[in-house]
Amino acid sequence: MAYKTIIFTIDGPVATLSFNRPEKLNALNAEMVGEFSQALEEVRENAAIRVLLLTGQGRAFIAGADIKRFLELDTLSARDFAAHNQDLLFKLEDLPIPVIACVHGFALGGGCELALACDFIYAAEKAKFGQPEINLGFNPCWGGTQRLARIVGKSLAKELCLTGRLIEAEEARALGLVARVFPEATFVEDCRNAARDLAAKGRVAVAAVKRVIDRGVEVDLKTGYALEADAFALCFASPDAKEGAAAFLEKRKPRFQP
Repeated sequence: MAYKTIIFTIDGPVATLSFNRPEKLNALNAEMVGEFSQALEEVRENAAIRVLLLTGQGRAFIAGADIKRFLELDTLSARDFAAHNQDLLFKLEDLPIPVIACVHGFALGGGCELALACDFIYAAEKAKFGQPEINLGFNPCWGGTQRLARIVGKSLAKELCLTGRLIEAEEARALGLVARVFPEATFVEDCRNAARDLAAKGRVAVAAVKRVIDRGVEVDLKTGYALEADAFALCFASPDAKEGAAAFLEKRKPRFQP
């Protein structure tokens, strides 16, 4: 499919989806949201893709939603707007492969919320994160209040959402929001190298880890242990588990199933 507001490329097992409205700092409008949803369908249907990178063209990852849209909302359409985009981020979160948000520049409002729905975030040194919706007279509505609180804790989530202040990459990493911070000069290649390494892991085990962590954080510890044990057992339905053990003992790289 030809896209206008995103760039979607596939390089071996790694797909890259880049938001492409640089003149608007990649602000999310209806067309971009629709194309993003369609691209996620392409990713889900392509078994050759093992890792998805999300990036932004120009000076930002995503600087938020297109503010003009909010002038058109009333109570009912605002509820639909929030629910529709929350569903889109669940669609992103539910992909069975790892999704990495590669954030440079601004990840604000909906951009920050979209990054939070990824499996983890890599940030360039000068990246900035924030939920500044409070300054516009409303609350974050694409999961920001919920995912942020689950990552950094209730108190810090309240402070960030109530003040609308922006945080830089190193503070975001210290808070647990960002997994790793890379230098600006090597950021793109560092993200790609990490994605290639991840793509070389066993598909079944990767999906199991993602599924068990996502589900386990919402249940009690004993139930989470049961989920983990079941996932471990299912890994042995694939030859990857024994191949990995054999490769370790034979001091060679494993040859996991494609």
